[in-house]
Amino acid sequence: MTYVWYLIALIFLAIPFAAMMFLPINRSKPVLTVFFAIFIVFMYGPMLVMGVLSLQGTHGSMTLPAKELFSAHWYSELSAQTGVMTAVRDGISKSLWLSLVVALVTAVLSLTLGMAFRRQFRGGGILFYAILLSLMTPGLLLSLGLSFLLYYIGFDKGSGTMGYLPIVGVQAVWALPFGFLVMMSVFNRYDARAEEAARDLGASSITTFREVTLPLIWTGVFGAGLFGFTLALNEFERTFLISGAINTLPLELFIITSSSVLRPYVYSLGVVTIALSFLLIGVFLVVSAITGRQKAQAIEEDGSGIDGAPSMTTAPAGD
Repeated sequence: MTYVWYLIALIFLAIPFAAMMFLPINRSKPVLTVFFAIFIVFMYGPMLVMGVLSLQGTHGSMTLPAKELFSAHWYSELSAQTGVMTAVRDGISKSLWLSLVVALVTAVLSLTLGMAFRRQFRGGGILFYAILLSLMTPGLLLSLGLSFLLYYIGFDKGSGTMGYLPIVGVQAVWALPFGFLVMMSVFNRYDARAEEAARDLGASSITTFREVTLPLIWTGVFGAGLFGFTLALNEFERTFLISGAINTLPLELFIITSSSVLRPYVYSLGVVTIALSFLLIGVFLVVSAITGRQKAQAIEEDGSGIDGAPSMTTAPAGD
Protein backbone atom coordinates (compact mmCIF):
# COMPACT_ATOMS: atom_id res chain seq x y z
CA MET A 1 0.00 0.00 0.00
CA THR A 2 2.93 2.32 0.65
CA TYR A 3 4.05 2.08 -2.98
CA VAL A 4 0.58 3.11 -4.11
CA TRP A 5 0.87 6.35 -2.14
CA TYR A 6 4.32 6.94 -3.59
CA LEU A 7 2.90 6.46 -7.07
CA ILE A 8 0.03 8.87 -6.37
CA ALA A 9 2.48 11.48 -5.05
CA LEU A 10 4.69 11.06 -8.12
CA ILE A 11 1.75 11.50 -10.49
CA PHE A 12 0.57 14.53 -8.53
CA LEU A 13 3.99 16.16 -8.75
CA ALA A 14 4.23 15.39 -12.46
CA ILE A 15 1.01 17.27 -13.26
CA PRO A 16 2.46 20.84 -13.30
CA PHE A 17 5.49 19.77 -15.35
CA ALA A 18 3.27 18.02 -17.87
CA ALA A 19 1.00 21.07 -18.06
CA MET A 20 3.93 23.41 -18.72
CA MET A 21 5.48 21.14 -21.36
CA PHE A 22 2.49 19.91 -23.34
CA LEU A 23 -0.21 22.59 -22.94
CA PRO A 24 -0.33 26.14 -24.33
CA ILE A 25 0.19 28.92 -21.82
CA ASN A 26 -3.46 29.97 -21.74
CA ARG A 27 -4.57 26.37 -21.04
CA SER A 28 -1.83 25.53 -18.55
CA LYS A 29 -2.61 28.50 -16.28
CA PRO A 30 -5.81 26.99 -14.77
CA VAL A 31 -4.00 23.70 -14.07
CA LEU A 32 -1.09 25.48 -12.41
CA THR A 33 -3.48 27.69 -10.43
CA VAL A 34 -5.28 24.66 -9.02
CA PHE A 35 -1.98 22.99 -8.22
CA PHE A 36 -0.74 26.13 -6.46
CA ALA A 37 -3.98 26.38 -4.44
CA ILE A 38 -3.56 22.75 -3.31
CA PHE A 39 0.03 23.50 -2.36
CA ILE A 40 -1.08 26.51 -0.26
CA VAL A 41 -3.67 24.35 1.53
CA PHE A 42 -1.03 21.69 2.17
CA MET A 43 1.37 24.30 3.58
CA TYR A 44 -0.98 26.41 5.71
CA GLY A 45 -3.78 23.90 6.37
CA PRO A 46 -2.06 22.35 9.43
CA MET A 47 -1.54 25.83 10.90
CA LEU A 48 -5.22 26.60 10.41
CA VAL A 49 -6.27 23.31 12.04
CA MET A 50 -3.90 23.99 14.93
CA GLY A 51 -5.42 27.44 15.37
CA VAL A 52 -8.95 26.00 15.42
CA LEU A 53 -8.05 23.29 17.94
CA SER A 54 -6.36 25.85 20.18
CA LEU A 55 -9.71 27.66 20.56
CA GLN A 56 -11.46 24.70 22.21
CA GLY A 57 -12.98 24.74 25.68
CA THR A 58 -12.02 22.77 28.77
CA HIS A 59 -13.16 19.45 27.24
CA GLY A 60 -11.19 19.94 24.03
CA SER A 61 -9.07 17.16 22.59
CA MET A 62 -6.04 16.87 20.33
CA THR A 63 -8.02 15.78 17.26
CA LEU A 64 -10.93 16.95 15.17
CA PRO A 65 -13.83 17.56 15.55
CA ALA A 66 -13.23 20.58 17.77
CA LYS A 67 -15.24 20.93 20.97
CA GLU A 68 -16.58 24.07 22.64
CA LEU A 69 -15.04 26.39 20.09
CA PHE A 70 -14.03 30.04 20.49
CA SER A 71 -12.69 29.73 24.00
CA ALA A 72 -9.41 31.17 25.28
CA HIS A 73 -9.07 28.46 27.93
CA TRP A 74 -5.93 26.85 26.52
CA TYR A 75 -4.27 30.21 26.01
CA SER A 76 -4.90 31.04 29.66
CA GLU A 77 -3.27 27.70 30.53
CA LEU A 78 0.03 29.11 29.27
CA SER A 79 0.13 31.38 32.33
CA ALA A 80 -0.74 28.60 34.81
CA GLN A 81 1.64 28.03 37.72
CA THR A 82 2.16 24.35 37.00
CA GLY A 83 5.52 22.65 36.60
CA VAL A 84 5.03 22.09 32.88
CA MET A 85 4.00 25.67 32.12
CA THR A 86 6.78 27.10 34.28
CA ALA A 87 9.30 25.04 32.30
CA VAL A 88 7.73 26.18 29.02
CA ARG A 89 7.91 29.86 29.99
CA ASP A 90 11.51 29.36 31.08
CA GLY A 91 12.22 27.74 27.69
CA ILE A 92 10.59 30.67 25.89
CA SER A 93 12.75 33.15 27.81
CA LYS A 94 15.94 31.22 27.02
CA SER A 95 15.00 30.82 23.37
CA LEU A 96 14.30 34.54 22.96
CA TRP A 97 17.63 35.58 24.47
CA LEU A 98 19.53 32.97 22.47
CA SER A 99 17.75 34.04 19.30
CA LEU A 100 18.67 37.67 19.88
CA VAL A 101 22.34 36.77 20.38
CA VAL A 102 22.33 34.52 17.29
CA ALA A 103 20.63 37.29 15.29
CA LEU A 104 23.36 39.74 16.29
CA VAL A 105 26.16 37.28 15.49
CA THR A 106 24.57 36.35 12.16
CA ALA A 107 24.06 39.99 11.15
CA VAL A 108 27.65 40.97 11.98
CA LEU A 109 29.26 37.94 10.33
CA SER A 110 27.01 38.19 7.27
CA LEU A 111 27.91 41.86 6.88
CA THR A 112 31.64 41.25 7.17
CA LEU A 113 31.52 38.29 4.79
CA GLY A 114 29.45 40.27 2.32
CA MET A 115 31.97 43.11 2.44
CA ALA A 116 34.83 40.65 1.94
CA PHE A 117 33.21 39.00 -1.09
CA ARG A 118 32.69 42.30 -2.89
CA ARG A 119 36.05 41.59 -4.55
CA GLN A 120 37.66 38.33 -5.57
CA PHE A 121 40.49 37.06 -3.42
CA ARG A 122 42.63 33.96 -3.21
CA GLY A 123 40.71 31.12 -1.59
CA GLY A 124 37.38 32.91 -2.04
CA GLY A 125 35.81 30.05 -3.96
CA ILE A 126 36.69 27.50 -1.29
CA LEU A 127 35.47 29.79 1.49
CA PHE A 128 32.22 30.46 -0.39
CA TYR A 129 31.30 26.79 -0.57
CA ALA A 130 32.58 26.13 2.96
CA ILE A 131 30.10 28.70 4.27
CA LEU A 132 27.25 27.00 2.40
CA LEU A 133 28.33 23.55 3.59
CA SER A 134 26.26 23.77 6.77
CA LEU A 135 23.11 23.91 4.62
CA MET A 136 23.87 20.37 3.43
CA THR A 137 25.10 18.97 6.76
CA PRO A 138 22.40 17.05 8.71
CA GLY A 139 21.67 18.96 11.87
CA LEU A 140 21.73 15.93 14.16
CA LEU A 141 25.16 14.88 12.86
CA LEU A 142 26.50 18.39 13.43
CA SER A 143 25.14 18.33 16.96
CA LEU A 144 26.60 14.87 17.57
CA GLY A 145 30.03 15.83 16.26
CA LEU A 146 30.17 18.98 18.37
CA SER A 147 29.00 17.04 21.41
CA PHE A 148 31.88 14.56 21.00
CA LEU A 149 34.34 17.41 20.54
CA LEU A 150 33.14 19.15 23.70
CA TYR A 151 33.41 15.87 25.60
CA TYR A 152 37.00 15.20 24.49
CA ILE A 153 38.22 18.70 25.34
CA GLY A 154 36.52 18.52 28.72
CA PHE A 155 34.00 21.32 28.16
CA ASP A 156 31.33 21.39 30.86
CA LYS A 157 27.87 21.76 29.29
CA GLY A 158 26.24 23.18 32.40
CA SER A 159 23.43 25.65 32.88
CA GLY A 160 25.69 28.68 33.36
CA THR A 161 26.79 31.28 30.86
CA MET A 162 29.43 28.99 29.34
CA GLY A 163 26.73 26.42 28.59
CA TYR A 164 25.14 28.82 26.12
CA LEU A 165 28.27 29.19 23.99
CA PRO A 166 27.96 25.85 22.11
CA ILE A 167 24.28 26.52 21.47
CA VAL A 168 24.96 29.98 20.07
CA GLY A 169 27.82 28.61 17.98
CA VAL A 170 25.91 25.75 16.38
CA GLN A 171 22.83 27.88 15.73
CA ALA A 172 24.93 30.68 14.23
CA VAL A 173 26.61 28.14 11.92
CA TRP A 174 23.15 27.09 10.75
CA ALA A 175 21.87 30.65 10.24
CA LEU A 176 25.02 32.17 8.73
CA PRO A 177 24.59 30.83 5.16
CA PHE A 178 21.11 32.33 4.94
CA GLY A 179 22.30 35.72 6.14
CA PHE A 180 25.34 35.51 3.87
CA LEU A 181 23.17 34.87 0.80
CA VAL A 182 21.00 37.84 1.76
CA MET A 183 24.04 40.11 1.90
CA MET A 184 25.38 38.72 -1.37
CA SER A 185 22.12 39.60 -3.10
CA VAL A 186 22.22 43.09 -1.55
CA PHE A 187 25.79 43.77 -2.65
CA ASN A 188 25.13 42.43 -6.14
CA ARG A 189 22.66 45.32 -6.57
CA TYR A 190 24.85 47.84 -4.76
CA ASP A 191 26.55 50.64 -6.73
CA ALA A 192 30.04 51.23 -5.33
CA ARG A 193 30.28 54.63 -7.05
CA ALA A 194 28.43 56.14 -4.09
CA GLU A 195 31.42 55.20 -1.92
CA GLU A 196 33.86 56.51 -4.51
CA ALA A 197 32.06 59.84 -4.53
CA ALA A 198 32.29 60.04 -0.74
CA ARG A 199 36.04 59.32 -0.83
CA ASP A 200 36.55 61.91 -3.54
CA LEU A 201 34.98 64.43 -1.17
CA GLY A 202 37.57 63.56 1.49
CA ALA A 203 35.66 61.05 3.65
CA SER A 204 37.71 58.37 5.40
CA SER A 205 36.97 54.65 5.03
CA ILE A 206 35.21 54.50 8.39
CA THR A 207 33.15 57.61 7.65
CA THR A 208 32.24 56.28 4.21
CA PHE A 209 31.10 52.99 5.70
CA ARG A 210 29.10 54.67 8.47
CA GLU A 211 27.54 57.46 6.42
CA VAL A 212 27.16 55.88 2.97
CA THR A 213 27.50 52.10 2.87
CA LEU A 214 25.63 51.06 6.01
CA PRO A 215 22.55 53.29 5.45
CA LEU A 216 22.19 51.79 1.96
CA ILE A 217 22.50 48.15 3.00
CA TRP A 218 21.15 48.12 6.54
CA THR A 219 17.84 46.51 5.52
CA GLY A 220 19.88 43.55 4.25
CA VAL A 221 21.75 43.42 7.55
CA PHE A 222 18.42 43.50 9.36
CA GLY A 223 17.13 40.70 7.13
CA ALA A 224 20.22 38.59 7.86
CA GLY A 225 19.68 39.10 11.59
CA LEU A 226 16.01 38.21 11.17
CA PHE A 227 17.01 34.92 9.55
CA GLY A 228 19.27 34.22 12.53
CA PHE A 229 16.49 35.02 15.01
CA THR A 230 13.75 32.92 13.41
CA LEU A 231 16.00 29.93 12.71
CA ALA A 232 17.42 29.96 16.24
CA LEU A 233 13.97 30.34 17.80
CA ASN A 234 12.76 27.10 16.19
CA GLU A 235 16.03 25.13 16.16
CA PHE A 236 15.90 21.61 17.62
CA GLU A 237 18.20 19.16 15.84
CA ARG A 238 21.42 21.12 16.25
CA THR A 239 20.65 21.97 19.88
CA PHE A 240 19.43 18.59 21.06
CA LEU A 241 22.76 16.93 21.97
CA ILE A 242 24.74 19.98 23.12
CA SER A 243 22.25 21.83 25.30
CA GLY A 244 23.23 20.18 28.57
CA ALA A 245 20.91 21.46 31.30
CA ILE A 246 19.64 24.34 29.13
CA ASN A 247 16.26 23.59 27.60
CA THR A 248 15.07 25.93 24.87
CA LEU A 249 11.44 26.09 23.75
CA PRO A 250 11.77 23.38 21.04
CA LEU A 251 13.46 21.09 23.58
CA GLU A 252 10.71 21.72 26.13
CA LEU A 253 8.10 20.88 23.49
CA PHE A 254 9.96 17.67 22.72
CA ILE A 255 9.94 16.74 26.42
CA ILE A 256 6.22 17.48 26.66
CA THR A 257 5.28 15.49 23.56
CA SER A 258 7.39 12.48 24.56
CA SER A 259 6.78 12.22 28.29
CA SER A 260 3.32 13.54 29.13
CA VAL A 261 -0.29 13.41 28.01
CA LEU A 262 -0.83 15.97 25.28
CA ARG A 263 -3.46 18.64 25.74
CA PRO A 264 -4.57 21.47 23.40
CA TYR A 265 -2.30 23.97 25.17
CA VAL A 266 0.38 22.61 22.82
CA TYR A 267 -1.64 24.06 19.94
CA SER A 268 -2.03 27.42 21.66
CA LEU A 269 1.72 27.52 22.25
CA GLY A 270 2.30 26.71 18.57
CA VAL A 271 -0.05 29.50 17.49
CA VAL A 272 1.81 32.00 19.67
CA THR A 273 5.15 30.91 18.18
CA ILE A 274 3.86 31.15 14.60
CA ALA A 275 2.29 34.54 15.31
CA LEU A 276 5.65 35.79 16.60
CA SER A 277 7.39 34.58 13.43
CA PHE A 278 4.82 36.25 11.18
CA LEU A 279 5.08 39.43 13.25
CA LEU A 280 8.84 39.55 12.69
CA ILE A 281 8.38 39.01 8.96
CA GLY A 282 5.80 41.78 8.90
CA VAL A 283 8.17 44.13 10.74
CA PHE A 284 10.88 43.39 8.18
CA LEU A 285 8.54 44.07 5.26
CA VAL A 286 7.35 47.34 6.81
CA VAL A 287 10.90 48.48 7.54
CA SER A 288 11.99 47.57 4.01
CA ALA A 289 9.06 49.42 2.46
CA ILE A 290 9.66 52.55 4.55
CA THR A 291 13.39 52.50 3.79
CA GLY A 292 12.79 52.02 0.06
CA ARG A 293 10.34 54.91 0.01
CA GLN A 294 12.77 57.18 1.87
CA LYS A 295 15.56 56.32 -0.56
CA ALA A 296 13.31 57.03 -3.55
CA GLN A 297 12.24 60.37 -2.08
CA ALA A 298 15.85 61.30 -1.29
CA ILE A 299 16.96 60.52 -4.85
CA GLU A 300 14.03 62.41 -6.31
CA GLU A 301 14.65 65.49 -4.15
CA ASP A 302 18.42 65.44 -4.62
CA GLY A 303 18.32 64.63 -8.32
CA SER A 304 21.66 62.91 -8.04
CA GLY A 305 20.73 59.28 -8.52
CA ILE A 306 23.50 57.24 -10.08
CA ASP A 307 22.41 55.38 -13.18
CA GLY A 308 24.15 52.55 -14.84
CA ALA A 309 25.06 49.00 -14.08
CA PRO A 310 26.46 48.26 -10.63
CA SER A 311 30.17 47.65 -10.44
CA MET A 312 29.93 44.84 -7.90
CA THR A 313 31.11 41.37 -8.73
CA THR A 314 28.96 38.34 -8.19
CA ALA A 315 29.83 35.14 -6.35
CA PRO A 316 33.56 34.38 -6.47
CA ALA A 317 34.94 32.00 -9.01
CA GLY A 318 36.44 28.76 -7.85
CA ASP A 319 40.14 28.51 -7.32
